[in-house]
Amino acid sequence: MWQTIKEQVNVVFRDDPAAKNVFEVLLCYPGVHAILLHRVSHRLYHWGLHVVARLLSHFGRWVTGIEIHPGAKIGKRFFIDHGMGVVIGETVEIGDDVLLYQGVTLGGTGHEQGKRHPTLGNHVVIGSGAKVLGNIVLGNWVRVGAGSVVVRSVPDHSTVVGIPGRVVAIKGVAISEEEETMLEHGKLPDPVGQALSSLHTRIASLEEQLRGKSEEAPPLASNENNN
Repeated sequence: MWQTIKEQVNVVFRDDPAAKNVFEVLLCYPGVHAILLHRVSHRLYHWGLHVVARLLSHFGRWVTGIEIHPGAKIGKRFFIDHGMGVVIGETVEIGDDVLLYQGVTLGGTGHEQGKRHPTLGNHVVIGSGAKVLGNIVLGNWVRVGAGSVVVRSVPDHSTVVGIPGRVVAIKGVAISEEEETMLEHGKLPDPVGQALSSLHTRIASLEEQLRGKSEEAPPLASNENNN
């Protein structure tokens, strides 16, 4: 258990430049509290103590604002930054070195039984307010932009933005060490903005063509000349 706590503290120092010391991390980071409580509730859940596990999970939700079902499988060095409003469903599976921001939902899409929540690979980063829904797979090194809604599986090394989420970039090589847990929201592509810009450029081009044709056309003869 002490090794788990030490690892979690190190993850915070790695991913959050605001962290100042160990005591601050242990006392003031709800994401740390939520994942440590989940480690315990998850074990109780698989021992068949479902009610006790759910009670502990519910207590964690009340204390931290983060809801993690005790059935969810979460890998090593998982970190939730800020955390308020994060929801992680029962059949979610999360790999190692995954980073979530506040307001993220890893949820289902209906009342189906069995596996109904997302599976996340290693080194996945999901921006604030994003929703990943259904029995889909996000590959390794996937980045999901803030506010996106992802309902289809995503291949490795992809960047996903928009509603519904669309892959706007695929990086065919491993992300560098400096980038591996960072999601630079200001540098993400904006497909809607790009489409509007392209449409504006096209309209301007058509207007210019119409103006040129109007200037080239001969003037209409007057009624007097026709008579």
